[in-house]
Amino acid sequence: MPAAIEEATNVLKTNNYKITKQRLAMLNYLVEEASKKYVEVTKLDAYMRESFPKMSHNTIYRNISEFEDLGIVEKQANGDHQSVKFQCDFKNEHHHHFICNNCGKVIELDDCPLSEEIVAQLPGCKISGHLFQIYGLCQECQNLTNN
Repeated sequence: MPAAIEEATNVLKTNNYKITKQRLAMLNYLVEEASKKYVEVTKLDAYMRESFPKMSHNTIYRNISEFEDLGIVEKQANGDHQSVKFQCDFKNEHHHHFICNNCGKVIELDDCPLSEEIVAQLPGCKISGHLFQIYGLCQECQNLTNN
């Protein structure tokens, strides 16, 4: 079992979730398809329904929501479309991303841009979270367009 799946199953076990063949299949899909980029939830749903025809959409989406609550996946919304990415760094859950507009590759950023200057502009406010993403072309996609 790959280390990432082992870590995710440990998170599930610690939080009293059963390790079912469906959850393992979902984790395998996420590690294979959604470690380096966001994948549309509808693609994950289609894969799971193909693999487990009797599995309901509600069960699939509930598992995705539970995985998000446990920090196993990160979810983002783009209009009506929802996407998920496997959260591969369980020790450093707070991070930000560069996302390639062409291939969808995600590069995690080490630094957090939330500065004291920004917080100072919000007197009396209690910040409960934030999201920061940079969009552009990764080096490989730039090289493709420059050739």
